[in-house]
Amino acid sequence: MESPSRARSVLGRRSVLRLFAAVPVAAALTSACSSAPEEPDPLVALAAAAKSDAQLAKAIAQAHSGLADTAGEVAAVRSEHAAALEREVDRVNPRDPEDPPSVPEPAPQQAPSSAGTATKALRDALTGAQDRAAQLVPGAEPYRAGLLGSVAASCASLREVLG
Repeated sequence: MESPSRARSVLGRRSVLRLFAAVPVAAALTSACSSAPEEPDPLVALAAAAKSDAQLAKAIAQAHSGLADTAGEVAAVRSEHAAALEREVDRVNPRDPEDPPSVPEPAPQQAPSSAGTATKALRDALTGAQDRAAQLVPGAEPYRAGLLGSVAASCASLREVLG
């Protein structure tokens, strides 16, 4: 015969303990499946800036013959940065080939009218790119940290070439 205390309880002590043990698992599962929007990949903005910098450098190379070689090199390197960053974005978040590119193409750029202003514009763009990439390194996964560090170092080197 059951004791009166057990007869009154719908849930036994073991059932209550199992219920409490299952709460953290249920909480983890529901939070993992939440539909909260994820933050955008910070490398998308860096890749877009690299494409924009390459456009600016190409425009400067065409408008100022004295800067053509240097600006052409900046354009080539920043295009490489954009491609490497975009590949990393697509590696982490694979996209359907039918979808548009993960990094949109920038609007066409016009070169500043004077060579001095053009050089300053390139220098400022490279400084900004270096700073943004370097800021992301500490919180990045190892591979991404290496990629970001390479972009930052490359921008610093290009800035030195500009003088």
